Amino acid sequence: MTHALALPARLFGRGPRVNLVRLQGMIAAQARGRLSDAEIAPVLERAFRAGKPKAVALLINSPGGSPVQSSLIAARIRRLADETGVPVHAFVEDAAASGGYWLATAADDIHADACSILGSIGVIFAGFGLNELIGRHGIERRVHTAGRSKSQLDPFRPENPEDVERLNRLLEQMHDAFIAQVRDRRGDKLATDAELFDGRFWLGQEAVRLGLADGLGHAVPVLKARYGDKVRLVPYTLKRPFLARFGMALTQDALAAAEERALWSRLGV
Repeated sequence: MTHALALPARLFGRGPRVNLVRLQGMIAAQARGRLSDAEIAPVLERAFRAGKPKAVALLINSPGGSPVQSSLIAARIRRLADETGVPVHAFVEDAAASGGYWLATAADDIHADACSILGSIGVIFAGFGLNELIGRHGIERRVHTAGRSKSQLDPFRPENPEDVERLNRLLEQMHDAFIAQVRDRRGDKLATDAELFDGRFWLGQEAVRLGLADGLGHAVPVLKARYGDKVRLVPYTLKRPFLARFGMALTQDALAAAEERALWSRLGV
């Protein structure tokens, strides 16, 4: 199920202007057309400065992805908001989960649909162990390194407890950074529930109760209620790669699409 945004016909006129930016899909640096700081930067720069907007509205539909890219995009949104004095409103569609919620916290307020998914404030690392598989097929893996930890987490070797301990420390540090972002941006709005930062996610109404969102509502009616019936909603979009428009994405794009599908499936969407 998706929550589509129907933009009003009047994009031009004399009413107050609100610029819209869609933050859609998996957050990743390397995949073309995915949501990354480098890709979305020019869109955000225009949205905050073009036409002297009264506000910028973020239309968020993301299952998460790279914590670094999530941090970079959120920081850019806050920098532009501070530089221009333009308020930021976030509207969650299907999901603002994990890194997607990190993006939502960059807004001054967050609204969601009753069936939107919010939260998943945690960090995950997943892989496979293939050492027994190659052994059964008579394959010998030969690895030569300089640096005792250079081959850590090699999927073709038995798991090393020391490597796992080191990885868990890194994941905890990233989790702490995520928690700090949420606490800094949501502040006293947050409930004191112990499970808030354990990685689980909630639907819209419960997210409001927990302080992860400010209310239920969709972009058009909420913005019209705040800025008047004559508000002009002007979209600024991330262009898709040329080949992808014609269904001719390369192998890298197909793999990225599979990874994104896996992220969405964790949310049951």
